[in-house]
Amino acid sequence: MSLTFEERKKTILEQLLRDEKVQVFGLAERLAVSPETIRRDLDRLEKEGMLKKVYGGAVKTGTHIWEPPFSQRTQINKAEKEAIGKLAASLVKENETVMIDNGTTTMEVIRHLQGRSDVTIVTHSVPVMLLALETFKGDNHFAGGEINAALQSAGGALAEQTLQQFKVHKAFISVGGVSLVDGITDYDLHEASISRKMIERAEEAIVLADHSKFGVSTFCRISSLQDVSMIVTDRGCPEELVRQFREKSIELLIAEQEGNG
Repeated sequence: MSLTFEERKKTILEQLLRDEKVQVFGLAERLAVSPETIRRDLDRLEKEGMLKKVYGGAVKTGTHIWEPPFSQRTQINKAEKEAIGKLAASLVKENETVMIDNGTTTMEVIRHLQGRSDVTIVTHSVPVMLLALETFKGDNHFAGGEINAALQSAGGALAEQTLQQFKVHKAFISVGGVSLVDGITDYDLHEASISRKMIERAEEAIVLADHSKFGVSTFCRISSLQDVSMIVTDRGCPEELVRQFREKSIELLIAEQEGNG
């Protein structure tokens, strides 16, 4: 059975992350497809801003400046995000207060906290707030401000002033990229500013990032890696990157998907 585009994409991006370049004929042989299929895949990934095509293959792009819409992102690496959210929720202790950033992975935390009436959450994310209103049994505080319809979140000075009023045990942070060179980054300046404020107001800042975020640098810097307590990711994160992060004393937790042990 031939691999789907998403399956080929995962292999291509993992090799690109590891080697910083890929070659058409090498990928065609590895994935048992035609060179024409690989060229079409590279065309598609270039349009998504994931790589830059060069003669005979492709190389990593320098900085990612575009992110798919929220509704589209909910379907990307869905199983991995669910596993990350479940593991992250298990870190919340009895009677703790938590801030939840705006993101499709952080939404999964709420799904796994829904029975925790002892927990208090603070968020600026409209989707997180709406999901919490439906399923969450604990106290729910919304950091309101200027609502960005595209991002589906509140931002600006008013939202940051609201967050300033709280001091919480944990903040679950959504990111656009995780890089040993550039640290924690995001696509939007206002979202990055809110994430920084959450890190500042939390005893522990926990980054939730599926494997596709590693080795990626996006437009706006949130913080250095040393400013966060740990990173929760999935089994798809390349072992070499896991080793490099741990060598720098950056704590990584690896979430296991259902059925994968």
